[in-house]
Amino acid sequence: MKVHVRKNDTVVVVSGKDKGKTGEVLKVFPKTGKVLVQGVNIVSRHKKPTRDNVQGGIVKSEAAIYSSKVMLYCTKCKSATRISNKILEDGSKVRVCKKCGETF
Repeated sequence: MKVHVRKNDTVVVVSGKDKGKTGEVLKVFPKTGKVLVQGVNIVSRHKKPTRDNVQGGIVKSEAAIYSSKVMLYCTKCKSATRISNKILEDGSKVRVCKKCGETF
């Protein structure tokens, strides 16, 4: 599967329980088509204490969500946007905002 966002991109959640939240992509899982976004899809895990003096209890952390539920956030337009690819004069390929033309 191909994922349209990359690590360190700022994204907006467009559907689900966290709709409207923005966050940074921490990790991308291309095989499953999921992404891990900071501050989105918080789940509680019950951890037992270990021998290494790690304290047990309820630990809250992010869980992966499908990449189709997020859109790239353009800082110039201040909104979620689709992206297109553009080839520059030097032959390099860049991602471009569909609304304002800003490069990512």
